[in-house]
Amino acid sequence: MIEARGLSKRFGPKTAVDRVDFTVATGRVTGFLGPNGAGKSTTMRMILGLDRPTEGDVTVNGKHYRDLGAPLREVGALLDAKAIHPGRSAYNHLYCLAKSNGIARRRVDEVLGLVGLSEVARKPSKGFSLGMGQRLGIAGALLGDPPVLMFDEPVNGLDPEGILWIRNLMRQLAREGRTVFVSSHLMSEMALTADHLVVIGRGRIIADTGVREFIDANATSHVLVRSPQAAEFGPLMARRGWQVQPLDDDSLRVDGAKSSEIGELAADHGVRLHELANVQPSLEEAFMRLTGDAVEYHAGTIAGGL
Repeated sequence: MIEARGLSKRFGPKTAVDRVDFTVATGRVTGFLGPNGAGKSTTMRMILGLDRPTEGDVTVNGKHYRDLGAPLREVGALLDAKAIHPGRSAYNHLYCLAKSNGIARRRVDEVLGLVGLSEVARKPSKGFSLGMGQRLGIAGALLGDPPVLMFDEPVNGLDPEGILWIRNLMRQLAREGRTVFVSSHLMSEMALTADHLVVIGRGRIIADTGVREFIDANATSHVLVRSPQAAEFGPLMARRGWQVQPLDDDSLRVDGAKSSEIGELAADHGVRLHELANVQPSLEEAFMRLTGDAVEYHAGTIAGGL
């Protein structure tokens, strides 16, 4: 379990993390979400003792990370997959970590096999692709068979097979009763992987809830209507008090109505429908709605296109 209480971090005049409270419970995957600059990386660094809190406290299973005698046996973390000496082989990198924490040599071979790097274990890591480097970082996190695991963008650089593998791995680790804390910008992956969400914006926790509850609270379902008579049908629906938004030449988004009600109205007015579908809100939609005011860096558009 990871517990943060009143956790704050200031860098000069800038407050990166502002009095946050959250608990990462055992037995589930907790997603840590937030826009760029929201304070995710700083929070994870404070958990691992890489940054000292300005105020507040954070513990792992009741202890500060700095007080752990063999930290890799307690906490496995992937924050930066590139933090490896380029001339060192995957095997030697992991063996050095194992030796420093009293972990048996045989465990190195086990985790290399688990992440699919056995065949390149003796090759220098400087020749590794981004995905291979990511797998090696995950191997390092798993090396001590720890009860707590933290991953920052774990699927970065992985191919579809690798993404499915890490998704299943994280869920398996949670089923084993471990604490799994995952930071990611990929909403589609978090929707498939996480059981619980902690959302941070401008250094403050703005949501701490289950995935389904988060979506239900911050996004709404709607009905997609596609018809060659969309231009005529839209005003008819609007007069019923429904919110109608044109999507393209023959498609409309309708909020505030049931698909059965729209179907009946279309039948009453002889409107041909090519599609009438209930659309459930996504985690991405809910996240964008909740964090829109917390985004620090907004991209612009190029006048006239590229």
